Amino acid sequence: MNQNDVPKGYNTPIPPEITTPNRVETSLGALEFNDGVPSLDTSQKLFHNLDLMRGVEVFLNCIGPASMEALRRGHAEIGVDANHKFAIMDQLLDSDPMFLTGNTDTVYCSGFVDLKDGPIVVEIPPGCGPGTVNDAWFRFVIDMGGPGPDHGQGGKYLLLPPDYEGEEPEGYFVARSSSYSNWIILRGFLVDGKPDASTKMFKEGLRVYPLGQAEAAPEMEFIRASKRQFNTIHANDEGFFDEIAPVIAREPVDMIDPETRGLLASIGIHMDKPFAPDERMQEILVEAAAIGNATARALFFKNRDEGFLIYDDRQWHTFFIGDDYRWLRDDGRGGRHLDARSLFFYVATVNTPAMALKLIGIGSQYCGTSKDAAGDYFDGGETYRVRLPAGVPAKNFWSLCAYDTQTRSELQTPQFYPSRNNAREGLEFNPDGSCDVYFGPEAPAEKASNWIQTVPGKGWFTILRLYGPLESWYDRTWRPGDVEKIQV
Repeated sequence: MNQNDVPKGYNTPIPPEITTPNRVETSLGALEFNDGVPSLDTSQKLFHNLDLMRGVEVFLNCIGPASMEALRRGHAEIGVDANHKFAIMDQLLDSDPMFLTGNTDTVYCSGFVDLKDGPIVVEIPPGCGPGTVNDAWFRFVIDMGGPGPDHGQGGKYLLLPPDYEGEEPEGYFVARSSSYSNWIILRGFLVDGKPDASTKMFKEGLRVYPLGQAEAAPEMEFIRASKRQFNTIHANDEGFFDEIAPVIAREPVDMIDPETRGLLASIGIHMDKPFAPDERMQEILVEAAAIGNATARALFFKNRDEGFLIYDDRQWHTFFIGDDYRWLRDDGRGGRHLDARSLFFYVATVNTPAMALKLIGIGSQYCGTSKDAAGDYFDGGETYRVRLPAGVPAKNFWSLCAYDTQTRSELQTPQFYPSRNNAREGLEFNPDGSCDVYFGPEAPAEKASNWIQTVPGKGWFTILRLYGPLESWYDRTWRPGDVEKIQV
């Protein structure tokens, strides 16, 4: 550019890249300007898009707290509405309730505690399997039981509220939460293939009460949650935002960072104001929820991240991309992996390092797939077989469970428990020690005890669980076979 190229109205040359043409073609359509000033129509178009983008971002970044709020409401629906009340699945988790990828193979004991009135003591009985406390934003607070500091020997845990300023008494495993509401989820293993021993363990050994009130605490109430219909899954429409709003209103301001709080405020979710979107914003949030939900489904079923698939020669994938329960890349140097976090919370619950870190013989590991060996999505009207080689690396037990692609809950069929595991079922094994598990609408002529029922016209996916994972899982010397479509 030389002096002769100076635009009218300027004294010096102007780099063209810092100016805005009077018409710009975009995916939003044509954007029009008058010497850099957007027209009224363009401004309205851009503000609509800005509100839509922020609504979508709220959906994708806040699936965790929406899911936690749905869990809290679902528990309250069946009467689990106080610190001393816990749901217990004494006949295991069947396919009646809506519960994100729950398992059929451990005794769940689950409840919510409110720290607004002060610290809460949780007495864990000896023999408790994996247990975890998560805050209202679905962040890890502390593990209990096997992977916790009591190492399965039992002990007293003290949960401190975010604003606690008192002394920390001795004799407790102490954890401070960033929120008042906290979910406690405990699991007990089957003994001789039955849930009775773990049910007895929880009912006789679990106690929850305010600090200093051990003698005056209300008696524990255990509410049976097996074979009951209730919902714990967040909305996938505009109701999603109504689930987030009470969390923001209820919890302390420091629970989340200012950027996230500002993102929520930009669509009308404030701590000190009611969430009441006007007609224009409500229409935008309907679309934002639709796009956010669709994006979350794409992240799970068609993920593009190179860390999604566990093996380079089969379809099994991870649920913890990056193997970090905080979804931090390179110890935080690469920032947070936002898509990986959205993926996890859209299909799963319980956030703990024990599901992501290498812990030989402790905790649990998972892999899943919704595709057969040819890369095609499962068809509920077809029959499939997966072969698990001998020596499945699970100290405690392994299981395969089928899930509904819509609800991400257990697949509902006449079978009631859509799973097979080596601790509860009378599985048949091959002469070499391997095990074939079948999926299909009808039981195979042979090995019917190894069959998981599916529904014609209904999509499904499966998860392989390893409780007490062993070295051959981590070093990949043991690998599950692909799920293969077969003719019957």
